[in-house]
Amino acid sequence: MDVPQIDLTDPEVIRDPFTAYGRARESAPLARIQVPGMPAWWVVLRHADARAALGEARLEIRAGSFLRPDAPEDAQPYLRTMSERPGPEHARLRRLVAPAFTPRRAGEHAGRIEAIVEGLLDETEAAAGGGAVDLIPHFTRPLPMDVICAIVGIPDADRPLWRGWGASVAGGRGGEFAAAVPGILDGAREAIARKRAEPGDDMLSDLITAREADGDRLAEEELVSLVWQIVLAGQTPTNLIANAVCALLSHPAELDRLRADPGLMPSAVEELIRWCGPTLLVIPRYAGEEVEVAGRTVRAGEAVTVAAVSANRDPRVYTEPERLDLGRAEAAHLGFAHGAHFCPGAHLARVTTRVVLTALLARYPRLALAAKPEELRAPDPGTLRLTALPVTLGR
Repeated sequence: MDVPQIDLTDPEVIRDPFTAYGRARESAPLARIQVPGMPAWWVVLRHADARAALGEARLEIRAGSFLRPDAPEDAQPYLRTMSERPGPEHARLRRLVAPAFTPRRAGEHAGRIEAIVEGLLDETEAAAGGGAVDLIPHFTRPLPMDVICAIVGIPDADRPLWRGWGASVAGGRGGEFAAAVPGILDGAREAIARKRAEPGDDMLSDLITAREADGDRLAEEELVSLVWQIVLAGQTPTNLIANAVCALLSHPAELDRLRADPGLMPSAVEELIRWCGPTLLVIPRYAGEEVEVAGRTVRAGEAVTVAAVSANRDPRVYTEPERLDLGRAEAAHLGFAHGAHFCPGAHLARVTTRVVLTALLARYPRLALAAKPEELRAPDPGTLRLTALPVTLGR
């Protein structure tokens, strides 16, 4: 079986990843990705094989996958996320944190999120001054950190500082990223101390009080690391929401359909994650031993990733996969991965996206793009994201 080769520096792969990965998927279930400065990775292209690979215990996320070389050395132990822990340790942490991340608990945060969204839209509307406004700096970028602050229990007065840290983390900028890390970790310690003294109806209080039947509970370092992981993963809605708004405004028939039937919103959110979710390639896993993936032997130590951009448009699973269909009721997408490393914040991201889209459509019945969609995509081979999202609000 010939193995397709995908070069992440190829302008065509960057410009149109859906076509590039789709073409590879239809020629073979597995390809090789050329990663600049690194050995090639295996990439799984088809939905069924991708689910199997994401559920394969012998493919492990290595410690250090999320660490940044520019982060201070004394901060590195706290930046080791739950996903990077060995199997039994990861399973223990998942059991302890699971109650704080259930669909029910995420739904209980909806009221807080609605208030944040309305406040940010007030600010965005003021910035627009009756003209066009870029939703990314004014709305989608500050939103995730404001939500994190609310559900973790950060005081309102500290939110501007956390917004700045979130922007540095999301941007991955060397010096700014390094400077943000100590502030986030110190802020996490302060928040933990406050919540130990005065627990509240928030995620951090849930995590502090979580314990298993045998009395096991999260250690201080683990709590700080979890706040870091929440900050890191919590930036995803910035790109997800921007992509979703752009997609809706670029598909007026589907937008009208959603406006006419708000009951479609849950399936619409799932379809938007499938169709334009920000994850193109999942975090690579490494074979702990020789293992078969998509019919091919992967040797111990080799890296395997999943092309969500390809699996989520696999015609073996989805009817007319290139079409945006807000009423789609087919197989679950892989936008939040699958298996033991399924994103714990997935339910919160769903609720946040639902709240945002509901508020935008209700508040701005004539919301419209102020640029061509093809002009907005960032040249990023790993993440589907926009450089800007200029709109006219149109009350």
